[in-house]
Amino acid sequence: MQTCVITPARLRVSQIGLGCVTFGLEIDEAAAHGLLDHAYARGIMFFDTASAYAQGASESIIGRWIASRRPAAGAVTVATKILPPYEPARVVDSVGESLQRLGLDVIDLLYLHRWDATAESPAALAALDGLVRTGKIRALGASNYNRQQLETALALQQQHGLERFSVVQNNHNLAVSDVSAEFRQFCAAQKIAIVTYSPLGAGFLTGKHRRGVQPGSRFDLVPGHQDVYFHEEAWRRLARLESVAARTGQSQAHLALAWALHQPGVASVLVGGRTPAHLDQALAAQTLDDPALFAELSADSETPQQLVRQAGSEANSNHPR
Repeated sequence: MQTCVITPARLRVSQIGLGCVTFGLEIDEAAAHGLLDHAYARGIMFFDTASAYAQGASESIIGRWIASRRPAAGAVTVATKILPPYEPARVVDSVGESLQRLGLDVIDLLYLHRWDATAESPAALAALDGLVRTGKIRALGASNYNRQQLETALALQQQHGLERFSVVQNNHNLAVSDVSAEFRQFCAAQKIAIVTYSPLGAGFLTGKHRRGVQPGSRFDLVPGHQDVYFHEEAWRRLARLESVAARTGQSQAHLALAWALHQPGVASVLVGGRTPAHLDQALAAQTLDDPALFAELSADSETPQQLVRQAGSEANSNHPR
């Protein structure tokens, strides 16, 4: 499995990361540990969770896996996220709670889960800086931020001499994207690593919701996904994917995963799931690298509507992921 090193903390992340949003919500602990075992055995060593996932259960499940499997120091990289409001005392408490659930002394990568007005408080950013300086966090990141929000945060961190965000994590797939070409260029210039999630659009790109939300699916358990995907642009892009899949004989999932895994400027793509087979299809998609095919799939993906969505101050603040 190819890995990428993210500076300045020199975090090592695998090209495919394991998104652990399903843990404790869609699958139980035994199934989650089986998925972690399967991922680790195949070179996936970047695990992504959040305090909000199953109200902390996802972090606890990962913590018990680490305690029982005892991977060598540095063999896995764990990222988690905290929710707003980001008042200084709450930031410190939230990180302490995540460390306790994970059973770790240090969090490799901590994200602010989404933008909030309190995230632009120098005191909140100073609290994060203090946690890095005291060794509780190795690196800082921002999740579900647009360019304007990220640019403002970086400027504040520079102005006050604080630890800066070195990673951004956003939604990015053939149907819906919060990673425009302009956003990638900005991150490259600022030396911000990009991590993307939902390469299959939480199942939307498989086409299984064509006739309505499937019971027990992510769209059923987290209804906010419906607002993100059930609109004209996303349905049109799904139709394009379906057409290319029919013509090439490749499955929609295989094409969508391959496209996401070969996007320029992306350090890691988070893949979630309920069974090892979900990871295996992502691993298989690594072998499909066809720039012409990818260009056909995304020929109309960067529309004016997407750019407006990327620039809007509320573009990412209510994303269900």
